[in-house]
Amino acid sequence: MAEPTQLIGCIGCGAQVPDSHGPTHPYIGASPGCWAVFGQVLAKEYGEYSFPAVHRLTVDTYAVQHPGTPSRQSIQSVAVHLIGLYLALERGWEPHVIAEALGRAVPRGRDVFVWLEPPASQGAVTVLDVVGARDLSEHQALVRRWARSV
Repeated sequence: MAEPTQLIGCIGCGAQVPDSHGPTHPYIGASPGCWAVFGQVLAKEYGEYSFPAVHRLTVDTYAVQHPGTPSRQSIQSVAVHLIGLYLALERGWEPHVIAEALGRAVPRGRDVFVWLEPPASQGAVTVLDVVGARDLSEHQALVRRWARSV
């Protein structure tokens, strides 16, 4: 019988995730257990759900909820993903239009964004609320709820 996995608070979103020593992203601030759960969500989106329209929201939401620490890469990442969330949630733009707009909004090779101190709360909904979706419809609804929370 396997021993129960100890849970810890993710350094990014605060969700209680398995305390593991697996890989993480180089500048997204997530604990290994949370990064692994995000990987499960992405695997479902790429496989079972055939790359749904909410994929852009999934990635933008996770990146914004896990801002990391001040560095050129993390600063630009958070800025780009915040712009993506704004265009999707506030403007109602489609993912392909957002991608085109972001390509024009981010000048290559220049540091034009500044570190934004993360708020005290990164949102009440996390990737843990999304990973258990039973079907595509529920997955899409949970991703949208997560994005609005963040």
